[in-house]
Amino acid sequence: MPTRTFAIGDIHGDLAQLKIILGKLPRLTAEDTVVFLGDYLDRGLDSAGVVALLRAFPSQTEARVVCLRGNHEDGWLRAMNGKWPQFVMPPGNGCLQTMESFLGRNVSPPGTGFESEDFNVLFSGSFFPPDVVDWMGELPYWYEDEHGIYVHAGLPEVDGRFIHPSEVGDGPQRTALMWMRDKKFFRDYRGKLVVFGHTATNDLPPELSTYTPEDPDDFWAGPAAVGLDTGCGKGGFLTALELPANRVYESR
Repeated sequence: MPTRTFAIGDIHGDLAQLKIILGKLPRLTAEDTVVFLGDYLDRGLDSAGVVALLRAFPSQTEARVVCLRGNHEDGWLRAMNGKWPQFVMPPGNGCLQTMESFLGRNVSPPGTGFESEDFNVLFSGSFFPPDVVDWMGELPYWYEDEHGIYVHAGLPEVDGRFIHPSEVGDGPQRTALMWMRDKKFFRDYRGKLVVFGHTATNDLPPELSTYTPEDPDDFWAGPAAVGLDTGCGKGGFLTALELPANRVYESR
């Protein structure tokens, strides 16, 4: 049996859908790899539960488990280092919901603004346990195996070509792996398969998808890249892709 890789899209604090998708996967063996594409936090009802499950998962499966760094993990790390406090401010980013989850509070509805008494705790990220902060800081930016290249957002373009993640330095190019939304990449990249999340599939070019193009909210299968952010934690569902079989699993 060839090795299998299961890539799982953005979770955004939705523990219930994460459990559903893991329950739909076939029995995993030591020959398998599960790659989570990042964005475990924010917006959903249980970011703390999602992180706890992901950290415990390697001890509960024979498969290799890889958790990549998403832009929301990156945003929190930068905010806690005092380099980008603005990340936690927009209600749409869902940072309040993460704070409430880790503090054991009732989680506010999406779009709720924070109260003044929460300002210091929210902006400092002091509600995160130190071991969770360490875990986020150790998350890799990319992963590669025989089936594909896995990143949160995509590959940056340098001098007219999309560079491999191994060529990325510490500056804007590394940031692009987590944050870019370059339509040129989605349309024009040709090379080894890239599996990404970050950009909601309904914002990707529908005419390029060979998988249910009539449903823009579904998994996006472009010419040489596939998108797995189907809106989990934002009113959508969670998607997983099995390679090399190209089998799609959904939590809906």
